[in-house]
Amino acid sequence: MKFDIPNRQRSQARTFGIIAAALFLSNTVALMLGPLLVEIAAEFDTSVAVAGQLFAATFASWAIFAPLVGPISDSLGRRPVALGGLSLMGTCVLAAAFAPNFFVLMVLFIGTGLGGAMVTPNSMAAITDVVSPEKRGRAIGLAQGIMTSASVIGVPAAAVLASVGGWRLPFVVLGALLLATFALSWVWYPKSPAPGHRSFSYLGRFKELGSISMFRFGMLANMSQRIAFYAVVGYVAAYLIDTYGMSVGETAMPLAVVGSGAVVGSLWSGVIASHRNRLNFVAGGALAGGAAATLVFAIDPSIWATVAIAFGAVFLLSIGWPVFITFTTDLAGQSRATAVGMMGASNRLGGVIGASLGGAFLAIGGYQLVGFFCLAAVVFSALVMKLAMREPEAGAQLNPRPSSVSR
Repeated sequence: MKFDIPNRQRSQARTFGIIAAALFLSNTVALMLGPLLVEIAAEFDTSVAVAGQLFAATFASWAIFAPLVGPISDSLGRRPVALGGLSLMGTCVLAAAFAPNFFVLMVLFIGTGLGGAMVTPNSMAAITDVVSPEKRGRAIGLAQGIMTSASVIGVPAAAVLASVGGWRLPFVVLGALLLATFALSWVWYPKSPAPGHRSFSYLGRFKELGSISMFRFGMLANMSQRIAFYAVVGYVAAYLIDTYGMSVGETAMPLAVVGSGAVVGSLWSGVIASHRNRLNFVAGGALAGGAAATLVFAIDPSIWATVAIAFGAVFLLSIGWPVFITFTTDLAGQSRATAVGMMGASNRLGGVIGASLGGAFLAIGGYQLVGFFCLAAVVFSALVMKLAMREPEAGAQLNPRPSSVSR
């Protein structure tokens, strides 16, 4: 038996490694368009505001499909969902490098969103399967920290690659890395059965989760905060280029600093995710983040002053997401992937609204209007949290019986 323990630890380390790689790469793909928008718009003879709708296309398909795949993961297991998502995302990203026109690029980003919808909630659920409830917040915060490190490493690296070989080169590199992660997952991803009972429950999981008012309001509050987050992350690179005359490559270091705010915010969130006052912390942080987002686009004192303010905005707006995931899994019982997928849908729906309406406000009133849009979104989120949300009672967890949820 003593020889089995190191083997089990190595297996767990490999599993966590490929899950971390999948989370990192999928988030890099979701966020890397920021520094590429200007070049993409120029190549396809369109505006930055229109090119920004590639964000919306990705997040829309992500938001629609994320909750649909959750019950499959909960009922049939994490492995097939992980493999399917990585293969689809890797193929679409690699193909995007050779897109002949903007329409094809849009279609491929829709496919990318479908793949990402399979990767992220499934990965988070796989982590929570083996973590005790009292350690769940920290584990989710760590996983989210790794995922958001894409803003510090992945997005600036994409900017550097684009400055060397054009906007298509980052798609080649990331597509290849995703397919390599798929190959490693085929070998190392555990072939364990799905957690809990094996009956294929589908609609019943949505019904029982949807009956929990705190879960519904949590999705709404999370979506509103993510609107502001993705508006800032999506347009800050274009703002630096247009306002300060920076090249795409020159945005790499500022984007790394801004993105580090998301990593720090996620890790800090892991500390408060299980705190009894976590909802108050998130509401207050969101309001402060919205105010900082307004300043990012309203004033232009200097490049690095703007970057510092953007760092603060991203840090504050990143605290909520791991807390909302933890809050969700506290309620969801054996439907964790379904719950995380539905919460992930609210996350990506926030990305759709942040990218699309952010682009619309940019076209109408410039970057300043984008900042005020962010502030309005977080004010709404804070009101929902203060007026309609409360902590779940101890033991008030969804625990569906096979007979009540099987369809």
